[in-house]
Amino acid sequence: MDVADLRLFEVVARLGGINRAAAELHTVQSNVTTRLRLLETELGVRLFDRGRRGVTLTAAGRRLLPYAHKIRAEIDNARRAVVDDGVPRGPMTIGALETTMALRLSPLLADYVAACPEVDLTLRAGTTAELVEAVLRRDMEGAFVCGPIRHPELIEETVFREELAVIAPPSSSCLERLLAQPNLRIVVLRAGCSYRQRLEDLLARRGVIGLRLLEFGTMEAVFASVAAGLGFSLLPRALVGPIWRAGRVAIHMLPAAESQVDTVFIRRRDGLLSSALAAFLEPFSETTKEVCLAQPRRRSSPD
Repeated sequence: MDVADLRLFEVVARLGGINRAAAELHTVQSNVTTRLRLLETELGVRLFDRGRRGVTLTAAGRRLLPYAHKIRAEIDNARRAVVDDGVPRGPMTIGALETTMALRLSPLLADYVAACPEVDLTLRAGTTAELVEAVLRRDMEGAFVCGPIRHPELIEETVFREELAVIAPPSSSCLERLLAQPNLRIVVLRAGCSYRQRLEDLLARRGVIGLRLLEFGTMEAVFASVAAGLGFSLLPRALVGPIWRAGRVAIHMLPAAESQVDTVFIRRRDGLLSSALAAFLEPFSETTKEVCLAQPRRRSSPD
């Protein structure tokens, strides 16, 4: 068993099919099949169950997969470390919540791209659950997510603090009356959204459970649905300030214990801190974090 065998095994496991794996590895299906059988013969176990719809891992295959991931990651780290001469360059993929992109990252990204022109930066949006999984799979060097995460394989650093608020239809006068309305609905992003879970927890503490959901894929769709009177949501106050000032929604403030939420940057504990990633993280120094984490002053209106 060598590195190439493990790489082939990992690709087949991830894609769930011999033909798809052959396409990604730029080889033919028969070559993948032969090499898999030789690997299974060498190990003395079956790694995959074959079916008409593809292949699935056996128990032995599931035990082997974490080692294949780890070995591949170490080889990738070694390759990147060898060519990293201290100048930020090459591809780098970072994930972020859609709200973080809209509120926080635009000026930072503009400065980074100007300072590091040789880095090919890709920014991908997702929910906290999606982004954590992507970082664990090593599909991203890191991601901005709603914390805390507390995963043994991840390093997390708090970089921003947001103040959440309930947004409701413009006719809504107070939160208590809103929650007393019949046929109430909550307007949320897809499953895995951390603000969605916080809203459900907030309602449960007030004895409100089992509300119907309106689920959307974009923030603007959430805004439009709330403005149209279809339901209410929970989002960062600074994000909804412009639509509040335009009269599209009403905003209900929450106690500090329920409104404060940290945005953390996560990366794999065993991942390489490349020059490109180190330069990206430089603005989030201790001084910057102290300013970002200062307790926000309460106001009567959104930012």
